[in-house]
Amino acid sequence: MPEGDTLYRTAAGLRPYLVGRTVTAARASGPGPIPQVRRLIGQEITAVESVGKNLLIRFDGGLELRTHLRMTGSWHRYRPGERWRRPPARARLVLEVPGTVAVCFDAPVVELLEQRAESLHPALGALGPDLLSPGFDADEAVRRLRDPSRAHRSIAEALIDQRALAGIGNVYKSEILFIERISPFATVESLDDEALGRLVATGERLLRANVVPTGRAERVTTTGDRGAPGPLYVYGRAGRPCHRCRRPIQRARQGEALPRLTYWCPDCQPAPRIIAPDV
Repeated sequence: MPEGDTLYRTAAGLRPYLVGRTVTAARASGPGPIPQVRRLIGQEITAVESVGKNLLIRFDGGLELRTHLRMTGSWHRYRPGERWRRPPARARLVLEVPGTVAVCFDAPVVELLEQRAESLHPALGALGPDLLSPGFDADEAVRRLRDPSRAHRSIAEALIDQRALAGIGNVYKSEILFIERISPFATVESLDDEALGRLVATGERLLRANVVPTGRAERVTTTGDRGAPGPLYVYGRAGRPCHRCRRPIQRARQGEALPRLTYWCPDCQPAPRIIAPDV
C-alpha cells in the first residue's frame, strides 16, 4: 500500500523520463472532478517530487499536478506504442512526452493547481514535516504530535495524521510501535518527549532504508535481525507468533472517522494502565 517510501520511489522512477521534456499530449478522466490537463500541452516539466503521500509534477508555466494514490492508485511508465498492463478505462491521467507515456491508474485524487497556491492548498498546506525530505525537522514533528488537539488521541492515530508528520501509513505505524515497544492504544499525552522522539527517529530510519535501491520490491523493517519472521514484524501477521515472545499478534481497527487496521503484540506492547481517580 502506498506510503511515503512508495511515493518517493515512484517520483525517482518517473523523474529521469519526464523532467526537462515538453508535454505533447495530456488527458484525464473521472470519476470525480476532471482537471483541465490540456492546459499542460506545450509546457516543460520542471520537477517530479514526492511530499508525504502526494506526488507532485511541476511545469514551467506555473502549474502543478497533484495525485494521491490512497489504496488503489499507481503510476506506470511506458514507451510510446507499448501495451499497457492495465485497461485504458482505469487511467485517471495520461501524460505524453517525447519517448515516454506516464499513466496514473485508479488514483482517487488527481488535480491541477497553481504552484503559487500550494501553501494555501487544504491538504498540501497543512502537511507536517516529510520524513523523507532532506531538511526533515524531527523536533517540529514532535512538536506537532504534542499539539493539544492530539493529546487524547491514540499514538497509532497520531502517527498517521499527515498534519503531524508526512509519510507514515498503516504498515509503518504498526512496525514503528512494535520496534519501540509502545502500545498503539497509548494516548499521546501519556508519552514523554523522549518516547515521541524515538518513534519519529525510527519512522525516519525505516522510510529512508526503504527508498534505497536494493532490487527488492517488498518493504522491509527487519533488516539486520537474523531471527526476524520475515520482512515485517507484525503487520499482516495477525494470529501468528510474535518474534520476541511467541504470543499471537493481535489486530484491531482504530480511529473514529476512518478506522484503520493496527497490528501489535499484547505482551511486548502492553496496554496502558488505567488509573482510577481518587474518590
